[in-house]
Amino acid sequence: MSFKDILVHIDKSGHCPARLDLAARLAADHGAHLTGLGLRIVPHVPRFILTQLGPEVAEAQRRLAEETARAERAAFEAVAARHALSHEWREAEGDVLEAFCLHARYTDCLVVGQDDPDDDAMDGEHGLTEHLVLDAGRPVLVVPYAGTFPTLGHTVLVAWNGSREASRAINDALPLLRRAQRVVVVVINPRGGRLGHGDIPGADISLHLARHGINSEAHSLHAEDMEVGAMLLSRATDLGADLMVMGAYGRSRLRELVLGGATRHILRHMTIPVLMSH
Repeated sequence: MSFKDILVHIDKSGHCPARLDLAARLAADHGAHLTGLGLRIVPHVPRFILTQLGPEVAEAQRRLAEETARAERAAFEAVAARHALSHEWREAEGDVLEAFCLHARYTDCLVVGQDDPDDDAMDGEHGLTEHLVLDAGRPVLVVPYAGTFPTLGHTVLVAWNGSREASRAINDALPLLRRAQRVVVVVINPRGGRLGHGDIPGADISLHLARHGINSEAHSLHAEDMEVGAMLLSRATDLGADLMVMGAYGRSRLRELVLGGATRHILRHMTIPVLMSH
């Protein structure tokens, strides 16, 4: 089992080259077809401004969008050719989330960038990654906007809490976990009840992974005074992990907006690529 169709989001942000390079290496490792998707976002100009300034404004916006799309396509095709990949380029415009989800449904994995609030090139895309995790119906590999990532999936931290979302994430990540040199299952503050973990937290999911030929370690951490997301990132650093696998939004997104949660913390503060499933 491996990824055979990978979709990568291409934009004009400064960190897109690192994302594209990672997606190309992932496709090469799995013998996958790589699709580059450019989302054409034309800024909305109120009608009264167009009336005052004339049609030249709209025409200038159209030309700029076309030039940007050509540059994005050229960058994508150059990297795909360098890795000798089966590949194709697609463009979409209109509702960004709807367009992205349409193309995502026909792939095995999406590669997107972490939302960078300080990058003006991402205007119109803010919040896209968060919505894709919820709506795409596919695993989403989120690449941080800071840093370079020469390896992916050598040492994998799997965040396990016994939830449906975590179970889905592990299943979606099997192609990566099978190739990993080290897999560490991390359970944070395990409790009994509906999401009980048995006598040894993490043991049952490690046994399940073993039946797939994946050797893993189970680590149980306790720290009631520290956010789960912060604990996971700290543990990832300690392990030297180059990939995290986790279920996203185990409770409602609205509740996470109000109370905070591991998903939002990771999306804001990630230091390594994270494969998320919902």
